[in-house]
This record gives sequence, C-alpha cells and structure tokens, in this order.
Amino acid sequence: MTAEAEVLGELRRLRARLPQLTGALAASADGLVLAHDTVDGEAETVAALTAAALGVGQRLTDSTGQGRFRELLVRGEEGYVATYAAGASAVLTLLAEPRINVGRLHLEARRSSARIGELVDGALERRDLN
Repeated sequence: MTAEAEVLGELRRLRARLPQLTGALAASADGLVLAHDTVDGEAETVAALTAAALGVGQRLTDSTGQGRFRELLVRGEEGYVATYAAGASAVLTLLAEPRINVGRLHLEARRSSARIGELVDGALERRDLN
C-alpha cells in the first residue's frame, strides 16, 4: 500500500469517527494535495489556502515565542476549518459542521495528524534513501 492510500484511509477513518466532518485533506506544507476526502474541485483551493494560513500561523507562533506551529482553528457562521501540523512536512485540514464537539475534534484530529505525519515523513525518508 502506498503512503497516499494509507493517508486516504486515515482521513476516511477520521471522518467515520467524526460524522460532523464535511471534508478532510492532507497536504504538503507548500499546498500540494496529498490525499483528500472532500468535494471534488475543492481540495486544491483548500490546500493552497491552508499553506497560506500555515505560513501566517508559523510566523505568529515564532514571533510571539510560542514555539513551533501545532494547530489553527477558524470558526465561521457555517462551521469550522481546523488545521493541524502533521509531521515535519504536511498538514491536516478538516471542515466541520457548526454543531461539532470542538474538544472531540481536537482529540481525534491530533491523533490522525500524528499518524499522517508518520506516514508522510516515512515516505519522504524512503524516497531520499533511494
């Protein structure tokens, strides 16, 4: 199984655990989609915007002495957009309904982002060795 297939499997398991998610995607830190379980055509746009938000989040945490970026939560009138660091080179972005339990969202997403980070970083290490 490829890393992309494993990441997609993790996204689908996460959506099964959190039925209030309306979309999930894993992307590289520079905005390239790695895997997604979202509405078609939306993934590339969300990945690009995530990369921009990640850059701002990283600068904000660095300049305020808060350490490395870990996560970002945005609440809109129609729901949430949550972004989590996933290893050294990827991010997990989730779209959720407004009625989601935010504590559970964080709990489940942190676990999934750690797993996705392991998968992506491992795949990059194997590629660099070859």
